[in-house]
Amino acid sequence: MVLDKATFGADESVLEFMVLEKGELPPEFSGYQVVREGDLDNEAMAEQGFEGNTAQRFRDAGRVTGFMREFGQTASMVAQDGFNFLSATVVHLFDNPNSVSGWMHDVFLKDFEDHVGESVGEDHQLISAHRLEPTGFFDEAVALRVLQGGPSGLISSTVVDFRVGRILGVAFVGTVGDHQRLELAAELGLALERRIVRIVLGGG
Repeated sequence: MVLDKATFGADESVLEFMVLEKGELPPEFSGYQVVREGDLDNEAMAEQGFEGNTAQRFRDAGRVTGFMREFGQTASMVAQDGFNFLSATVVHLFDNPNSVSGWMHDVFLKDFEDHVGESVGEDHQLISAHRLEPTGFFDEAVALRVLQGGPSGLISSTVVDFRVGRILGVAFVGTVGDHQRLELAAELGLALERRIVRIVLGGG
């Protein structure tokens, strides 16, 4: 496949140009600002992930590195039930397309499902993780709706993972309360997919 082969010409130096910029976000997030962005190497992934994860595990899974950008609410926004407080896009570079598929099923989906009921982060519990069916993507795509509970109440995360050759694209929407945002997360993901393909094929 031409696109798969083209992704072997992409290295970690182009990852930061693949994540979405503010002007490419859905209208829902037009007033949001960048709250965090940067490289996401295997050490950082392990630190931010579930307890027991290691950089070596991720290297063994074929992951090279990644880059992420998050957009969050401004001080004037009121975070009430149903409010989408965060949107993010992430790109991960892998050794090959098969490693991307393996990660989607054996790390992303499996890790969340295996840790339901356990503590995550500070004073939070992973209450549930339900698979969703994203559509419209060029190649393989999977999704989860994750519900967490903590001192401030419930928080939902809707996450879409999709493959473009040896690149894994991730689109994330965080919502206050018990809600599912597959349509919005998929809209983010499809915009990210278009940007990745354009850069991989030399469109800039």
